[in-house]
Amino acid sequence: MTMLDELEFRNLHLDQHGPLAVLTVSRPKALNALNADTLSEIAQAVDLVVENPEIGALIITGGGDRAFVAGADISELATLGDVYAGRELALAGQDVMHQISSLPIPVIAAVNGFALGGGLELALACDVRVASTNAKLGLPEVTLGLIPGFGGTQRLARLIGAGRALDLMLTARQVSAEEALALGLVNYVADDPLMKAREVAEQMLKNAPIALSLVKEAVRRGLDTTLEAGLEVEADLFGMAVATQDFREGTSAFLAKRRPAFKGE
Repeated sequence: MTMLDELEFRNLHLDQHGPLAVLTVSRPKALNALNADTLSEIAQAVDLVVENPEIGALIITGGGDRAFVAGADISELATLGDVYAGRELALAGQDVMHQISSLPIPVIAAVNGFALGGGLELALACDVRVASTNAKLGLPEVTLGLIPGFGGTQRLARLIGAGRALDLMLTARQVSAEEALALGLVNYVADDPLMKAREVAEQMLKNAPIALSLVKEAVRRGLDTTLEAGLEVEADLFGMAVATQDFREGTSAFLAKRRPAFKGE
């Protein structure tokens, strides 16, 4: 049993399996919808992952087989009374999603069912998305007189392009796993998304930890600037990678035709 296995949350589970952590949102009666308490617990769980040097990858999924996260909690949204309250909720949700997207380790969403509204925004904050064959994904906020507020308007457009993103958000339609794959919204479709996510994570975990972190940083920072500035970022981070012991180990192992033993140094 690990330290994470001994922790208890009301609305989620956080388990560790060797270098892999699995965060499961579990509000079955609400189809795992995100309320304020759940967002707060996700933030706490992500902090615990960051503080644990043994963890090299994180999978986020939903409890049960009907929903990843069906959206934000509508009963809670309905109590919002003014501009300030709405803005503060959006900022709080964005902070959690940014916390996930900024993790230095790979983060994979195992989308097992509905991923709507805040649920899709949670998946978009992950690096890679694996959808079940029965998954339904969408941002239907306009049907409630709202817009996506936890980063959806920004991350979806960056991921699949403005035209495709606007189509999904303005029509509020839900797409199947197959269409999501064709759009580039998800990376894989599988009968068992959690098992596939584990396979993807294990493939990533074979690689140098610092290099994985630097790849994420290069992409994240590059998307927020020009190509020329992004190339400068890439060169800087490439230089940092060359200075690591993992680089020495990786090149030595390649030349010796053996498997590298990376230590994250």
